[in-house]
Amino acid sequence: MKENLPGHFKFKEYCPLVFRNLRERFGVEHQDYLVSLTRSPPAKDGKSQEAGLVLTSYDRTLIVKQISSEEVEDMHNILSEYHQHIVTCHGSTLLPQFLGLYRVTVDNEDTYILVMRNMFSHRLTVHRKYDLKGSLVSREASNKEKVKELPTFKDVDFRNNMQRVYISEEEKEKLLDKLNRDVEFLVRLKIMDYSLLLGIHDVGRAEQEEAEEMKNSLSEEEEDSENDLSLAVVGSFGTSPEGIAGYMSSYKPLDPGEFDPYVDVYAIQSAVGAPQREVYFMGLINILSQYDTKKKAAHAAKTVKHGAGAEISTVHPEQYGKRFREFIANIFA
Repeated sequence: MKENLPGHFKFKEYCPLVFRNLRERFGVEHQDYLVSLTRSPPAKDGKSQEAGLVLTSYDRTLIVKQISSEEVEDMHNILSEYHQHIVTCHGSTLLPQFLGLYRVTVDNEDTYILVMRNMFSHRLTVHRKYDLKGSLVSREASNKEKVKELPTFKDVDFRNNMQRVYISEEEKEKLLDKLNRDVEFLVRLKIMDYSLLLGIHDVGRAEQEEAEEMKNSLSEEEEDSENDLSLAVVGSFGTSPEGIAGYMSSYKPLDPGEFDPYVDVYAIQSAVGAPQREVYFMGLINILSQYDTKKKAAHAAKTVKHGAGAEISTVHPEQYGKRFREFIANIFA
């Protein structure tokens, strides 16, 4: 295949053995990973909350993100500790699941690509989304953001909307255990400015949307295509009714609000008896930000502006971690 590529195209895979091992620990089959990445081109994710080019694999299981050369350096700086952390916690983490890091060079221009598992579902729609840092200073979605199809709300909006996460005590305990372990790891590496990304799937709304869709699609063309499908199925199995029955029973679609926990690893169902039937997606994002000279300068400037005791987002990693954990522990009903 290499012979067919133009001479000015180069492709480099960073730390292939480390990332392959990480994929194994996250339960991502090598073959599935390759198929997700290469079977069809990834699509632009118009709903992304991050800067830079962000794409979603065609099957929506992976996020393909363009990152800067500084972030590649940050990634290399934390990779061995990150790998060790994933080994220690047996892949059970709220941190981003980093699956591959690549450099593509075309006409001497480098593009760096980081591949991660999608924190949101490959099939359940996210109806509401929050980026939470545990600070109330300048942490409100702008008016421009609020009119988007899926706005990214922030800490102040979370409080003003009286938003709550309704999960069982057992799930909450498991989640906070992971969070505490992960935040200790980030503090140790002097990392800060990370957020909890919270996506909410409203099961009732999804059922309504599905019912509407079905009503709209019961047209003659649909019936025709269903006939075509039956013929195709019959063609595949011969005319044996047992064959068709076997095919139909082996294909059980998931109901609204159902998910496969092996694929949607960040998903948690709302507790029985919760005021809303919801599925929550929770994970930590933006962890490639170490407490460096720029942060120290920003902290000094904000302290002068807001006063030393103010709830500002640029604080030391230890303070940031403590405030973050306290805030997140209080988002549950």
